[in-house]
Amino acid sequence: MGHGLHLVDFWAPWCGPCRMQTPILEELAKEYSSEQLQISKVNVDNEGELAVQFGIQSIPTLLVFKDGRLVDRLMGVQMKPRLEAVLKPLMG
Repeated sequence: MGHGLHLVDFWAPWCGPCRMQTPILEELAKEYSSEQLQISKVNVDNEGELAVQFGIQSIPTLLVFKDGRLVDRLMGVQMKPRLEAVLKPLMG
């Protein structure tokens, strides 16, 4: 993870709330350029070690990184207004 703002969604295909989160993140991805915001998804079934490394205990969990540093952690489904309230002040 380099410079800029990066949102990482820890999820799993069997997780109902995770499926609710996906279209909200897709909407954000359309509205912001990759220079403003990068969004990644981490399937905890496939990337268990990464989930442990970041202390993921429930999904969905969204981690917000600014210039490679973890700056926020959001647990549970996040609606778009809440995500924008967290992300917009961090955008350079």
